[in-house]
Amino acid sequence: MGISIKKSIYKKVLGNLSTDPFGVTFWDGSTINYNEGDPKFHLTFNQALDTEKLAKEPMIALAEGYMNKDIEVNGDLEYVMETIFKQKDSFLNQSKTLKQFTKKKSNDAKESKENAAYHYDLGNDFYGLWLDETMNYSCAYFKTPEDTLYQAQMNKIHHILKKLNLQPGQKLLDIGCGWGHLITEAAKHYDVQALGITLSEEQYKKTQDRIVAENLQDDVEVKLVDYRELIKDNTVFDRIVSVGMLEHVGHENIPIFMEHTNKLLTNGGVALLHCITGLIEVEGNAFLTKYIFPGGAIPSIRELIDGMSQNDLRIVDVESLRRHYNLTLRHWIRNFEENLDAVREKFDERFIRMWRLYLNACAANFTCGISDLHQFLITKGPNNELPMTRDYLYH
Repeated sequence: MGISIKKSIYKKVLGNLSTDPFGVTFWDGSTINYNEGDPKFHLTFNQALDTEKLAKEPMIALAEGYMNKDIEVNGDLEYVMETIFKQKDSFLNQSKTLKQFTKKKSNDAKESKENAAYHYDLGNDFYGLWLDETMNYSCAYFKTPEDTLYQAQMNKIHHILKKLNLQPGQKLLDIGCGWGHLITEAAKHYDVQALGITLSEEQYKKTQDRIVAENLQDDVEVKLVDYRELIKDNTVFDRIVSVGMLEHVGHENIPIFMEHTNKLLTNGGVALLHCITGLIEVEGNAFLTKYIFPGGAIPSIRELIDGMSQNDLRIVDVESLRRHYNLTLRHWIRNFEENLDAVREKFDERFIRMWRLYLNACAANFTCGISDLHQFLITKGPNNELPMTRDYLYH
């Protein structure tokens, strides 16, 4: 394919990339400036990409080009991603709306464990480089923008635990417990019996170590099990929490998750679901599902609420933490960049660029409101024991 034909494909994709002025230098040394004004960023193509892939899957083609050093970005990567998100005609805003869900149930127990291992079993030492000491890998809660990441993650944990209105002796289930900090905090400060479940071997080991280190073996337990297996034990819980797990369930399985939440809760029991949300149901982001979160999909607000209502789960409170997630990601990005030498001891440059793109794109995503982060406080049937106002959350 001739250079002029190749360039025509690039120009078509890049012409709708951003409304901000930017420059592009091609592999033959020629340069084009898009939009009027001084360029805010510059892209350099060190070599030509696969033009067929660029035409059909521009998101994957450009992401892989960046990962492989075929593309260099001169400018703040988060800002560049933000400008692309703001351009409604860019490839990032061309996700296919799902008209109906497939009859095949994706993310069964085997697939879910494989998907969890792919992302979360990269190594506790890797995540420890850029998460805070709590090892919380989800949106924090900033009481002030000056809060440290540790302070904000502790704020988040106790904001959640207060919302649950925990009482001494109650049984708490954490579905997708991560590295276990929430369940140990719940046991220490609220005198509850806590069970955390995860599909990640690395998270399971770290949580076990944390339980022993804090001498909480009589109060806290962690299991390496799928949430769909728990109902076989006929065990019910007074409280359920799930932080950052619903994004891994898949659109088709939202009703199943809500059904199991209902079955695992006592009558009048309280659950808090903390998850990334979208306005409508769309296919998973091509880059994220291929390289970062296989099997992942952002649930829409309406499908979550529909699943709740179909299972007698009553909504008590909903809170958006979208702007908090942007701040959280900026802390992670800074920590990641400050620890690149240690990351390079574990992974190659392609991995580093892939994760840099992932983290910066997510930060831009929340700035632009493409996705949101919501906490849903729900009860199984009516609950007349919860406080009638939010005052109790801020004491």
